[in-house]
Amino acid sequence: MSTLISQGARAITKFQVVDRINDIVWQAHQGSVAAIIQLLNEKLAKSGVRTRAIFSDGVLQLLCEAARIEQLEQSPLIEQIQQILDSIAPRHIRRVNINSRIVREQQLLWLKEIDSDRDNQLLWSHEITLIQPNIVKQLIKDFTEAQAELGKPNFPRTKVSRPLVLINKEKHKKPKKKILAVAGLCSLLLLSWVVYAQLGNKIKNLMQLETSKYLTTENTNDKKAQTPFRVPNNSLSELSDDPFAISVRIANLASASGKTATSSTQWLEIAAKWQRASDLMGTVPQKHSRYQEAKIRTQLYKKYSEAAQKEADKSKS
Repeated sequence: MSTLISQGARAITKFQVVDRINDIVWQAHQGSVAAIIQLLNEKLAKSGVRTRAIFSDGVLQLLCEAARIEQLEQSPLIEQIQQILDSIAPRHIRRVNINSRIVREQQLLWLKEIDSDRDNQLLWSHEITLIQPNIVKQLIKDFTEAQAELGKPNFPRTKVSRPLVLINKEKHKKPKKKILAVAGLCSLLLLSWVVYAQLGNKIKNLMQLETSKYLTTENTNDKKAQTPFRVPNNSLSELSDDPFAISVRIANLASASGKTATSSTQWLEIAAKWQRASDLMGTVPQKHSRYQEAKIRTQLYKKYSEAAQKEADKSKS
């Protein structure tokens, strides 16, 4: 009798431990920082590394502590943590910043302490990015877990073990409701997969189209900004109502052209620009704030036009 009691107790204890571990894995998968820390500590226990973590500003800040420096060797520890977290695939966590240091007394504000003096507080720090799980694989995994939930062992009741399996009796009392719940979950997952399959590509294409339009607009603006400003003589009056400003622009173009002109044709074009600038400056009304300056520039531009004409004549000869 004592042997039967011992075997039944061990079987139920094993079942409860497995159930609890599965619950922790599920919580870690849902993004529970406490569950993630527990799993990491279990996996890293042999290497003598203990972890603490805080989720801050979209990044999981992970602190690894050990008694000796060789236990915190960067490359193997980062690879091990990457594998563990990728297998957990915590929801809404993609970036993980791994910090390491020699173990210290418990500090509630350890992240603030580290940020204040990272060079002296840490041995090293490295950020990793977790692999985003494939949605189809995730659906299959969720479906498999749902099926495993139905397949949990239901221990046979005996006169000896009956009091020990009382807890499990409640879990399997109403299998029909559990089957309906799992069926509903599977239907929801299937619906999610169908929606993703139908709309996933359209959403991606729309995003790519918007990105392409944005880049095209940016490139066009850059080209416009890099293109030198050239004002045709015949359309200057359409660009601005201020003849003074137009005249100054033409004069600047004429001055720039005069620095590189060599042929008679080029000098004739420069002379025409100076004359055009002079004529426009002469149309500045008396009420203009720079009317007196315009009168001086009118005569000055005219002289520059005559000088350019002389240069053209010299080039001909």
